[in-house]
Amino acid sequence: MAPDDTGSAEFQQHRPVLLGAAYRILGSLADAEDVVQEAWLRWSDVDRSAVAVPRQFLIKVVSRLAIDRLRLAHRRHETYVGPWLPEPVRTGDGQPLGPADTAAQRDTLSLATLRLMHRLSAPERAVFILREAFELPYEEIGEVLGLGEAHARQLHRRGSTHLATGRDRFPTDPGVHRELVERFLAAARTGDRAALQGLLAHDVTLWGDGGGKVRAALRPVTGPERVGRFVTGLLAKYPAIEFRVAEVNGAPALLVRLGEPWQVCSFEVGRDRITGIQWMSNPDKLRRFA
Repeated sequence: MAPDDTGSAEFQQHRPVLLGAAYRILGSLADAEDVVQEAWLRWSDVDRSAVAVPRQFLIKVVSRLAIDRLRLAHRRHETYVGPWLPEPVRTGDGQPLGPADTAAQRDTLSLATLRLMHRLSAPERAVFILREAFELPYEEIGEVLGLGEAHARQLHRRGSTHLATGRDRFPTDPGVHRELVERFLAAARTGDRAALQGLLAHDVTLWGDGGGKVRAALRPVTGPERVGRFVTGLLAKYPAIEFRVAEVNGAPALLVRLGEPWQVCSFEVGRDRITGIQWMSNPDKLRRFA
């Protein structure tokens, strides 16, 4: 049955929410777009007169599809070459990954939180996202995911506990974040390793994701001296480098052109130091930055 114009308009109205939910669960915009497309096909065939609340119905479809895909992705991640990082996404004006109006919604969109959510099981991640980003009551989350309300509460509590030890490393205000990114950029441009190291926390970690496609650190690099040496050594290999500051996943990040496409260097920031760096060089996750 071909969808009518009303059904199409209604789906498009909810599409940013659906894409945002799928992306947050999966950490991959490409996979999220596939999930939303499959949800559209199901919406096209459903008897919409029997759907009391379209938004809830569509979130249910997308969440379940995303959980299924996430379980398959976990198997792929087991054989992934080097650290796995979420796919970065440009945000700002016209960003498609709503909602991001509250602090909790922006936090669940950040690359730092998406990286940490890789620790969670598929149901834990879905419950956490639906609660934190979409503020759904536990009863509705249970209905969406086919769980009891008590089970949904338990999964949210468990997921929040698993994330707590990492999320306390980057509670900062946007002004401090931007200042540290700009100071990092200035040090990187001049190759000033001492200045760069001075911006890094004593327990800083750099994760590099080349996905086996390009050369990247196969293990996390820890400590200011090693991270500083890694970054300046990497940049010194290229005679011509271009930098840009851009909003990625709701926070300032560096776009670095060492070739094609642009690479993305995003930052996890504490009170006054950089606590983590995610360096994305996997071209499969950078097609939107070409």
